[in-house]
Parts: sequence; C-alpha cells; structure tokens
Amino acid sequence: MPSLIRFLLVIGVLAGIVFAGMIALVTFVEPQPREMSQSIPPARLNK
Repeated sequence: MPSLIRFLLVIGVLAGIVFAGMIALVTFVEPQPREMSQSIPPARLNK
C-alpha cells in the first residue's frame, strides 16, 4: 500500500507541475496577431 500512495503522490506532483506550466503560459505569453493570406489556384474558384 505505501508504494501505491507514493506512486499516486508522484503522479499528482507531476500533474500539478504540468498544470502550473499551462497556467503560466496562459498568463505570461501574449499571442501576436498577424494577417494570413493564402493564394487559391483559379481552377478551384471555377467549380
């Protein structure tokens, strides 16, 4: 039983670290908006 509790504790800590990293990315990283353009071949427009 102690090995199960240790395993669950390690998994919980790792999940907490991943969750904290995701929260840090959401709060500290701002996406830079930019325009996108993609050329479409004329053959696709004539369908």
